Amino acid sequence: MKRIAFLLVAVVFVFNISYAQDDTRSTLRFGPKVGLNLANVYDTEGEEFDADAKLGFVAGAFVAIPIGTFLGFNPEILFSQKGFQATGSVLGSEYKFTRTLNYLDIPLLIAVKPTPSFTILAGPQYSYLMSKKDVFTNSFLNTEDQEDFENENLRKNTMCFLGGFDVNFNKFVFGARVGWDLFNNNGDGTSTTPRYKNVWYQATIGYSIF
Repeated sequence: MKRIAFLLVAVVFVFNISYAQDDTRSTLRFGPKVGLNLANVYDTEGEEFDADAKLGFVAGAFVAIPIGTFLGFNPEILFSQKGFQATGSVLGSEYKFTRTLNYLDIPLLIAVKPTPSFTILAGPQYSYLMSKKDVFTNSFLNTEDQEDFENENLRKNTMCFLGGFDVNFNKFVFGARVGWDLFNNNGDGTSTTPRYKNVWYQATIGYSIF
């Protein structure tokens, strides 16, 4: 009952915002956005590979192109940090491993706009892997390795799927997304473990210039 009550309050709040501001659904809008990713990976072949999520930075720009009042096309361009972290023990020594993957993400999203304040978004995303940084630490060793992938087997170009929603409040745009890779990380189809895909949750705030 508490969850249902909370959902009803949230719906009423969104509709109150809708009628308290101007309807800009038919207006071209663009601006900057920043936020955070909560990213992780999973092995697509079911092998034993457990990892913990890590926070990453995301920043870029969005464009909201109207196709009438209730539909639109929202392309974005983002610098987006993904990756994972893991902890464990080797020969009685605790360790921590962190991998940070820096991507250029280009979401191409279809927008459904039932109200002026609420937008539902879904569509494909092209991602280009720019760099990777690995950090391994334990009580005896602390190493850091950054590579540009000139001779790496990791896939640099991949397609993803993204879905979520925006809440518009005057010129501010609060966004929530979930995304995942459609291809394994392996660049040549080998069976190197882990054969992982990225998955991430994203929260952003944007500002519409007009």
